[in-house]
Amino acid sequence: MPTITAAIITYNEERNIQRCLDSLKNCVDDILVLDSFSTDNTLAICKENNVRVIQHDWMGYSKSKNYLNTFITSDLIFSIDADESLSEELQAEINNLRSTGALAFYAVNRITNYCGTWIKHSGWFPDVKVRISPREKTLWDGEIVHEELLLPEGEKISGLNGLLAHYSYYSQVEHRQRADQYSRLTAIKYRKQGKKASVVKPYVSGAVRFLKMFLWQKGFLDGKSGWVIAKISAQSNIYKYKELRRLISENK
Repeated sequence: MPTITAAIITYNEERNIQRCLDSLKNCVDDILVLDSFSTDNTLAICKENNVRVIQHDWMGYSKSKNYLNTFITSDLIFSIDADESLSEELQAEINNLRSTGALAFYAVNRITNYCGTWIKHSGWFPDVKVRISPREKTLWDGEIVHEELLLPEGEKISGLNGLLAHYSYYSQVEHRQRADQYSRLTAIKYRKQGKKASVVKPYVSGAVRFLKMFLWQKGFLDGKSGWVIAKISAQSNIYKYKELRRLISENK
């Protein structure tokens, strides 16, 4: 029977971590947290739940996940974020993996809660993520932003039906701040890759992003939330390419 460890990276996640831990307690063999010296009650909550915690300075998403995984000895690793939790169906499926499952890669379907509303369109759902992987084959890549689990060539992925709930943003301000942070990091990544952007690129990109999310990906069916998500995504796309142009001009 394969054993499963849930691996979580935290920094000031007191509003989310308890919900995450509660959904894991009865379906994994171990929970291991890598904390970047949180200043809120994250550590206290983990200790109250008898969760193993390792503290280390922030190294970036992929390096942090790879570092955390070196402390795991189980057969499978379930990489989960502190702002996520498992549905009862997904908990049952993971329990089934512990009794009959193979050492393989498994994908889960994530659904996002945006400011209290579940988003079922806008390109946010279905949001398939490979999150369960054999320990010896688990390696994350991504130097600056958006870490990616590297899959061995020819490796098959099995899908699980249960939902992984993602409590992403509690306010529109938080969404804009985090979206701009990712855009800034992506601009740095693009600059290192030698990419360029014309004067009109920011605005064309922003318009295309809005139309894609709100119309083509049916964000209008998510109501006001769909409109806000598309608008903020478009604004951050504009910011990303403006930032890229600024970085290029600074380094001439």
